[in-house]
Amino acid sequence: QVQFVESGGDLVQPGGSLRLSCAASGVSSDYYAIGWFRQAPGKEPEGVSCIRRSDGSTYYADSVKGRFTISRDNAENMVYLQMNSLKPEDTAVYSCAAPTGCGSYGGSYYSYGMNYRGRGTQVTVSS
Repeated sequence: QVQFVESGGDLVQPGGSLRLSCAASGVSSDYYAIGWFRQAPGKEPEGVSCIRRSDGSTYYADSVKGRFTISRDNAENMVYLQMNSLKPEDTAVYSCAAPTGCGSYGGSYYSYGMNYRGRGTQVTVSS
């Protein structure tokens, strides 16, 4: 059974940093990628970043590019999201999942299919 469990969310001041962790279990070796998504109150889920299994390529939404970094530890089945220079608009529940597809097209980030999405961890950016 595939399961993603997120941790690391917290209340942080604008300009601060957080590192989110995603523990993956039961993920088969042929998964396409693992991605981070976020959902703010009253809004649709938004793809934030993903990392492909095949070559470790990473992709980011424009809203987080240059501030967030996704990484993985294959030996530990972990995926991380380092978030720097946080803004109030980054406030959301962050979750990880295995997207059916993700990458960049025409300079824009895309991801679709939030398979096995975890319950998420709350990130609040406020002074």
